[in-house]
Amino acid sequence: MAKARGRKPVRRRDKKGGPGSGRRKPCQHCRDKVEQVDYKDVASLRKFVSEKGKIRSRRITGSCRRHQVQIARAVKRARELALLPYVNEGGRDDSPRRERDR
Repeated sequence: MAKARGRKPVRRRDKKGGPGSGRRKPCQHCRDKVEQVDYKDVASLRKFVSEKGKIRSRRITGSCRRHQVQIARAVKRARELALLPYVNEGGRDDSPRRERDR
């Protein structure tokens, strides 16, 4: 079989419109012109913590580098003062896991 001429192989970086394309979300704190993230504002900090209690990354939250550092510091301070939990309710996750026999 002969190769079809005139067709270029599609390169990955040439692909447009994939799942990772598009504009980044603007930083919520920059949009609201917040200078310092407050550790006492637990309602807003909960948006940046996952169900398991992990701090979400910049890629997920859309925060800028400066505010992501402030968010991480505020979450850690709120955890220390027992305003936020270190882990989810009950201290375990509810996902089914395979039990190991020892």
